[in-house]
Amino acid sequence: MALAAAIKESEATGTQMCIAVLDSGGILKAFARMDDAWLGSVDVAIKKAKTACFFGMTSGQIGELSQPGGPLYGIEHSNDGLISFPGGIPVVDEDGVLIGAVGVSGSTVENDHQVAKAAVESIGVTDLPEHPWRT
Repeated sequence: MALAAAIKESEATGTQMCIAVLDSGGILKAFARMDDAWLGSVDVAIKKAKTACFFGMTSGQIGELSQPGGPLYGIEHSNDGLISFPGGIPVVDEDGVLIGAVGVSGSTVENDHQVAKAAVESIGVTDLPEHPWRT
């Protein structure tokens, strides 16, 4: 369902993407590499999804916080490498519980985010409560 939604949105933008879907433990559950999508985007899509899943925020939000002088500066070096630009979105259920994440790579970060959002909306919620699963 998520892959189909992402592929449909990617085709609408005229791009070829790599799409990764992870469960709440950060385990890859589904993946698609569209014809002619960049090979380097395979790893980037997976790491965008891991970034969103591990920290319960979009990979773009991590990017904002990890700029020089920011509170998360250097975080991209943790967890065997994270991606700190848009295209990774966590998925929460209607109760605000993290159920996984989607990561997309293959175009501009704006297109990557748009395609990831289409995938997430097909399986869960994108409007995240304020860190619902943190204590």
